[in-house]
Amino acid sequence: MTELLKISLPDGSVREVPAGSTPADIAAAIGPGLAKAALAARVDGELRDLNRPFEGDAELALVTSRDEAEALELARHDYAHVLAEAVQALFPGTQITFGPATDDGFYYDVKAPDTREPFSMDDLPAIEDKMREIIRADKPLRREVWSREDLIAKWSSEGETFKAEWAKELPEGEELTVYWSGNDWLDMCRGPHLPSTGKLDPDAFKLMRVAGAYWRGDQRNAQLTRIYGTGWLNKKQLNAHLTRLEEAAKRDHRKLGREMDLFHLQEEAHGSVFWHPKGYRIWRELEAYMRRKMDGAGYREIKTPQVMDARQWEQSGHWGKYRENMFVIPDEVPNTEDGAELVSKDAEWMALKPMNCPAHVLVFKQGITSYRDLPIRLGEMGCCHRNEPHGALHGLMRVRQFTQDDAHIFCTEAQVVSEVQAFIALADSVYRDFGFTYDIKLALRPEQRFGSDADWDKAEQELRDALTANGLEWEELPGEGAFYAPKLEWHLTDAIGRTWQVGTIQSDRVLPERLDAHYIGEDGEKHRPVMLHRAIFGSYERFIGILIEHFAGRLPAWLAPVQAVVATIVSDADGYANDVAAQLRAAGIRVETDTRNEKINYKVREHSLAKVPHLLVVGKREAEEGTVAVRTLGAEHQKVMPLADAIAMLRAEGTPPDLVAN
Repeated sequence: MTELLKISLPDGSVREVPAGSTPADIAAAIGPGLAKAALAARVDGELRDLNRPFEGDAELALVTSRDEAEALELARHDYAHVLAEAVQALFPGTQITFGPATDDGFYYDVKAPDTREPFSMDDLPAIEDKMREIIRADKPLRREVWSREDLIAKWSSEGETFKAEWAKELPEGEELTVYWSGNDWLDMCRGPHLPSTGKLDPDAFKLMRVAGAYWRGDQRNAQLTRIYGTGWLNKKQLNAHLTRLEEAAKRDHRKLGREMDLFHLQEEAHGSVFWHPKGYRIWRELEAYMRRKMDGAGYREIKTPQVMDARQWEQSGHWGKYRENMFVIPDEVPNTEDGAELVSKDAEWMALKPMNCPAHVLVFKQGITSYRDLPIRLGEMGCCHRNEPHGALHGLMRVRQFTQDDAHIFCTEAQVVSEVQAFIALADSVYRDFGFTYDIKLALRPEQRFGSDADWDKAEQELRDALTANGLEWEELPGEGAFYAPKLEWHLTDAIGRTWQVGTIQSDRVLPERLDAHYIGEDGEKHRPVMLHRAIFGSYERFIGILIEHFAGRLPAWLAPVQAVVATIVSDADGYANDVAAQLRAAGIRVETDTRNEKINYKVREHSLAKVPHLLVVGKREAEEGTVAVRTLGAEHQKVMPLADAIAMLRAEGTPPDLVAN
């Protein structure tokens, strides 16, 4: 008798099928609709090709476009392969390397034939057309297992030196998988893939840009061209994404930072920000706001050194983990001009701090701390430096010098949950003041970590208990915790649906142990405190960048560097304009005057571009009547009102949310 395999479905039913059957066979047996909709299969939890035969009894879940996350990843993976096939079809002699799916699309690294220049944006329309041709051909995507030796021979014979090099480094005797597109093109890949290219929507992708890349990411290797694309399940999703990109481009904080005269960056200080007066005013308002929040929550502010001995970083464990991203300083640099060794062998290394936590432990350790003193909450607007790769730097979002709204809470084991609860409530109040919604994620122990499993079990459960006590839901992220602690992460959603990871709290038992922090317990013995690392903004630089993009530069009036401009229609009103500005300034409103000999429409356009919340227009009539014509940014019409009323309105709008009377 033919052996039958038992395949369990999500509804609890079991189907018996002959050996050699595939998930596609079961989809067809259930119904033609499912057979058409099925894209892939989860077999015993593993995502697989729809046409890959079962290897024994199994649990099966069919994947369709309703399983959007999995379907998108499959589609983007396939778009990448179709891209590589299209490039080689159009430009024979092109070598391909690898091309993964990304968060919103795909890319593939290729090397143009020696007979032509590297690929450019001008090549993308033809490549797109060829990709659509391949998709419409509905070519089957077929998996095969090859020996390492056969694959090396194939790649070598066809001049695919990059693929051959990669295959040669794999263990001898290892079987490798390749995927055929039809019967005329193949690529080495683990898979899985869709059943055929026709499962892709030819109108749901777009090639976006090209960039330089190096083979295996090493600048000593051959230079390649990376072709980026975005790919979706249907045209509607693509159009929505392109609209988001257009909106994001309008909100780009670098562009708005120039237009609003907030800051600039330049080569003389890669990764560090030159704050202009208006930009630094935003910083100062945020800093004052955060100080009020922290003071109200029982934090005590400290200030710690920028440079510390490397031995401190070795003891904390950061030297081994962050050394390549730290700016280090020898304590002895001989004055030499003959190329001799610049650092003596006896030199002691110092480092600019990449984080504040070890210094806060040193403050905690001064004097004798009793259990009665706990919790101790130490906060610092701490400036840190990290030697980020030059290519990773991005405006305010990724910098080398940054300032954190940092704090560390030293507490007893029994106080951990309540302290985390209090922080969760504090973070919620801050994000709501800025109009953000958010999701919370719990990042769990990584594979490489310090500390015992028992301590990790306890720390992870404490964070869960605090979330539960506050009535919150969360997502868990296995393996994404810090090397010393699990953490809660706050992921903010901005005005156009993007998410930004900002705030965090980490429950750490490792650093107090490594740096020998202790307190005297009720029993008179020494005990280790638990150290909670926490921040809400994350860094001022990045948070300001997020705010600029979230509000498209139209910051709330309390944050706006200039809250109002008094602009004249005629020069006869200059005196009145200066008097109005003086009264606004006396009321605590940040105001400028514009008495230039320019038409009022020109002034309106200029101050609108600078995102000034209110323009107070004055002429002869306003001067005679003691009024102002208020033009609010984004409003269609102006309002004429007595100056006193305008001052009251601007004061109310300009009051920080934490100071507004309930």
